[in-house]
Amino acid sequence: MLITLCYLYLWARWGRGPAALVRTTVQRLRASRCSFTFCGAAAQPRGARVCLSHGGRVFCVGESQSIDDLNKWALFLVSPFILEAEHIAFVTESIWAQGTEGPRPASCPETTVKWSDCCLPLACRPGDPYQLIAKASVEDFSKLGVAFLEDRLQMANGLIAQKIVSVHLQDSALKELREQASDTPAQILQPDPESSVERKPEPNAMEHIGKGDPQVLGPAPTLGKGSVPGVEPAEESDRGVGPVEHCHLHLSSCHECLELENSTIESVKFASAENIPDLPYDYSLEGVADDLCPERGERRVNVSGKAPNILLYVGAGSQDALDRLQQVRSALADCVDTDCYTLYHLPQESALRDPWPDNCLLLVIAARESIPEDLSRRFLAYLSQGGKVLALASSFTLAGFRVTSKALLQDTVQSLVFYKADQSQVKLSILSSGCIYEGGPVEPLGLGQLQGHLDSEDKDRLIVQVPFGTRGGEAVLCQVHLELPPSSPAVQTQEDFDLLKSSNFRRYEVLREILTTLGLSCDVKQVPALTPLYLLSAEEIRDPLMQWLGKHVDPEGVITSSKLSLKFVSSYTSEVDITPSAIPVVTDTAAFSSENFNFEIYRQNLQTKKLGKIILFAEVTSTTMSLLDGLMFQMPQEMGLIAIAGRQTQGKGRGSNAWLSPVGCALSTLLLTIPLRSQLGQRIPFVQHLMSLAVVEAVRSIPQYQDINLRVKWPNDIYYNDLMKLGGVLVNSTLMGETFYILVGCGFNVTNSNPTICINDLITEYNKQHSAGLKPLRADYLIARTVTVLEKLIDTFQEEGPNGVLPLYYKYWIHSAQQVRLGSTEGPKVWIVGLDDAGFLLVHQENGEVVTVHPDGNSFDMLRNLIVPKRP
Repeated sequence: MLITLCYLYLWARWGRGPAALVRTTVQRLRASRCSFTFCGAAAQPRGARVCLSHGGRVFCVGESQSIDDLNKWALFLVSPFILEAEHIAFVTESIWAQGTEGPRPASCPETTVKWSDCCLPLACRPGDPYQLIAKASVEDFSKLGVAFLEDRLQMANGLIAQKIVSVHLQDSALKELREQASDTPAQILQPDPESSVERKPEPNAMEHIGKGDPQVLGPAPTLGKGSVPGVEPAEESDRGVGPVEHCHLHLSSCHECLELENSTIESVKFASAENIPDLPYDYSLEGVADDLCPERGERRVNVSGKAPNILLYVGAGSQDALDRLQQVRSALADCVDTDCYTLYHLPQESALRDPWPDNCLLLVIAARESIPEDLSRRFLAYLSQGGKVLALASSFTLAGFRVTSKALLQDTVQSLVFYKADQSQVKLSILSSGCIYEGGPVEPLGLGQLQGHLDSEDKDRLIVQVPFGTRGGEAVLCQVHLELPPSSPAVQTQEDFDLLKSSNFRRYEVLREILTTLGLSCDVKQVPALTPLYLLSAEEIRDPLMQWLGKHVDPEGVITSSKLSLKFVSSYTSEVDITPSAIPVVTDTAAFSSENFNFEIYRQNLQTKKLGKIILFAEVTSTTMSLLDGLMFQMPQEMGLIAIAGRQTQGKGRGSNAWLSPVGCALSTLLLTIPLRSQLGQRIPFVQHLMSLAVVEAVRSIPQYQDINLRVKWPNDIYYNDLMKLGGVLVNSTLMGETFYILVGCGFNVTNSNPTICINDLITEYNKQHSAGLKPLRADYLIARTVTVLEKLIDTFQEEGPNGVLPLYYKYWIHSAQQVRLGSTEGPKVWIVGLDDAGFLLVHQENGEVVTVHPDGNSFDMLRNLIVPKRP
């Protein structure tokens, strides 16, 4: 020991860096079973020798520390304690960041080291401090230690590391764990994330990327003033915890499996991908002031953290309310960019119960009846958090104003003077609601620029803009029927119709000005016409494919299903009508070309045995899911089908949700056939997990792209860090005999910065922050890589069960050590620790019990209001 310490002194004395010092110390002394500790100087273990001191923190060597009782730890189901000879087990002790500011930033953000990137977690013990057992190589353990000493180590979810200490796991503990592991029918292997999916770079793909071939490399997105900065909040994604009690195989009829499938991968008949704005959002950014709205011609990137949803509240579900809903929806759809926003009805029950405020860019209140007091308080709470509200002919108002009825004005045409944000005036004829705004008992704190009054002697106020709170909330209160067209039944006379018709353009001008002021983009784009399909395939299956088609089309060359008819033709002329239910398919594709899909790039990067070999491609289609309907049950399984589109006009998501499909998204629907009596056939809900994981791995397994902060979010989302969603997955499964026929719809943003953020945004920001030269990527390239990775993941799952893929899933997921509440926002706190054998979330309760939880069915955030299922 003395000789070694002298050696270390000389090493440090003559200038070797701290990383080399730590690594050499660990390498030389680890065989002696001593303990290595990184901690604050005041927490130095008694009797330990300090080898390195830096900024109030020390690296020291002391007597071996052992763990022989793991009963109080929550074990990771897929991570048995089998330590390779070159690995070190260690404990990280962390505390929760105080307040709402989150963890302190690293002193050197450009050299930040993420805890999750350097080790594989084995167990956790929530509490204060929050303790994690993990294993790492000597190199990575040393890297973690040096990052801790230099204050460059990032944990996840508000955790701040306080101490790292290597430990020795006693044989008795290891023996006990192996006995427990033997109870489960699922095979438990060494959880090496790198081996879960073979990472052999495709020679053609890597050649393109390395040489900068413009055919592979997509255009870099143009970011506006609101582009996302490159600061990546702390994240830790490769930790997954399972219960000590292992789960057995679930049958396809298992209630829990069916419930998960029904609640999280619903069989939506016309769906192609999960709706980007709709699923869970866990925001750590408060009060970020940016939006989607153009700044006089310049499109901004949405970095507010809000889902691009416009929610419409029209009151109770009467026929009159439903008519108003349709009127408001139609008027807004004529104004806003429907590639950037979706319009959702917010029923009264949902408005009171569900966590919609975190998923709403604008709330439109068009209820004529009085708003219940508890609901009004919820609307005000949304405003106080920075929300935006447009009240259209509604009783809703704010302090400083009261709504006063003037019966003579009701449903009459009046002249309005409207002041825009630049104080220019617009005069127009409008349909009045019969109410005006008058001063209330409390003076308003201030008024915005938008104002509108009657062009009369009294100048009655009909439009006011009112700031609210300190976080940027604001409302525009309007007693003008901007939602009603001149043809509305409320317009009684020809004279009134003529007046309103002559002002109809200015009505839209006023409505767009209001929406733009409230932060929305009003660049309206025309919906493109549908285009024919092109049948593309690998050369080796072209002849068998054409022979099969010749036997299965009718005399007119048509294959018909319940949803559409596909007419196979050698060429296409513009005289042929295309509808969502009748589409021509061009089979002679020798001259095929497209700006949005390069078949040669796709073919070169598709390295599969079966999946994705036959492509139905459309520049513009209604939804990719329906395209495979007539072929999925008839075509031989070895002919792997995939539908790919450059753009969708009617993409749908989970339930009644919509899928936004602007140019730049990677849009596809893939056909899978899974035997019922197989590992995956008994756990069909895992398909959505595998697909979202495949997207992330397809990007991060590209050499030099491993630090692009793309993540997975349970159950079926693709995220940038844990901040913004950029893609999703939806699964539609049908069981016929002993085989599941599964359509996997997937969409993720590659080159389109709106409606949220895209992969090339992340690459651009990474290059800026790290002075790197990574090339932007293309959608066709990434679709091919995703299908390739998915096939490998499925093969691994079929051979090894969940344990074969969960280590990689945990490496990339965003939920490690995340706190959620059960039942409601006031329910008990629990910590997410992993997935169970059926794909549900496992949580660690404060009493130490690990239980499975289910979503409550709300359509806004599946991590809100989680419930513990009743036990049979």
